[in-house]
Amino acid sequence: MTDKLNELTAAGVAVWLDDLSRVRLSSGGLDQLRREKHVAGVTTNPTIFAKALSDADEYNWQLRDLATRGVEVEESVRMLTTYDVRWACDVMRPSYDGSDGVDGRVSIEVDPRLAHESDRTVAEAKALWWLVDRPNLFIKIPATEAGLPAITATLAEGISVNVTLIFGLDRYSAVMEAFLAGLEQAKANGHDLSKIGSVASFFVSRVDSEVDKRLEKIGSDQAKALKGKAAIANAQLAYERYTEVFSSDRWKALAAAGAHPQRPLWASTSTKNPDYRDVIYVEELIAPGTVNTMPESVIHAYADHGETRGDTITGAYDAARKVFADLESVGVDMDDVIVTLEREGVEKFEASWQELLDGVRKSLEAAAKGKGAPNKAAKGNAKAAEKAGGA
Repeated sequence: MTDKLNELTAAGVAVWLDDLSRVRLSSGGLDQLRREKHVAGVTTNPTIFAKALSDADEYNWQLRDLATRGVEVEESVRMLTTYDVRWACDVMRPSYDGSDGVDGRVSIEVDPRLAHESDRTVAEAKALWWLVDRPNLFIKIPATEAGLPAITATLAEGISVNVTLIFGLDRYSAVMEAFLAGLEQAKANGHDLSKIGSVASFFVSRVDSEVDKRLEKIGSDQAKALKGKAAIANAQLAYERYTEVFSSDRWKALAAAGAHPQRPLWASTSTKNPDYRDVIYVEELIAPGTVNTMPESVIHAYADHGETRGDTITGAYDAARKVFADLESVGVDMDDVIVTLEREGVEKFEASWQELLDGVRKSLEAAAKGKGAPNKAAKGNAKAAEKAGGA
């Protein structure tokens, strides 16, 4: 059988998993995906962690210990999530070493409630970097206006960054500027640029969800004919900007000092509309030097029936610009779409973070009441603790 994920990797797209849980780690599932499905990185977010902690009792032993120690809820969340990410970094270390530090990365996000506070975001990024203490970690920072200087300041400390929640082209350009400035400052601070990594997570399917909703409301045949086209066109034009920035003299000077480029990462790549092909946001976004982070279901779908047709981005710029012109002609305000998506993106992650806090609070209270009870998840966790470096 054809190895479709290998074909995708050979075309220049790094396959990353958009999920993490302690069950996935303890079962060996993540390592299996790395070995058998060419998964070369992992992304997480507050929603993923909220689901992981609500679904599994493998966290019980650590929750019991945290409750016994009287650790506060927010610090408990940091201990629980950094434990998983540290372990995942160790699992992905072969990919990191084998790619000279380009892949094998695992991301953990700063508290999304800090999305509009630059200094606190930087402080949180430094704390998470210290807690996980692995070279293949990425700290996720939202691409809000306040996030931009935080991105630069964090990179200047020699800390690798995954910039998340990018929806619009102008904001993406600002993210790349923040990256270049951060590396220039890191170099001035004496950091080894070859050890600093970064990706820019450009969200895809959510763009179609918002634009399609507006096209449906407009209701004309011309408007409905544009459904399902905005997200791919948006990402294709983002890649055009990427190629321009990373062929500039400014970038070449940093590359000569050992820097790796900030790769575009296609995020939110599962289709929300069942009428669309389930791997469309993979097949239509193939180009060298990119990352596509997918839920496991999309990884398996691509392995089954994905089609790698070579570069599907570089030759599509004019067609993508026409999509944008057509959207404007029917009355879709893309600037408003982008503002709406960024606001909702931050709000969704804040809500997930609160759900995570509430869930951990209840678990800590339950553990405190029954802390003398048998720990049914403890068996085998000594080995897990050794791998992950402890809570």
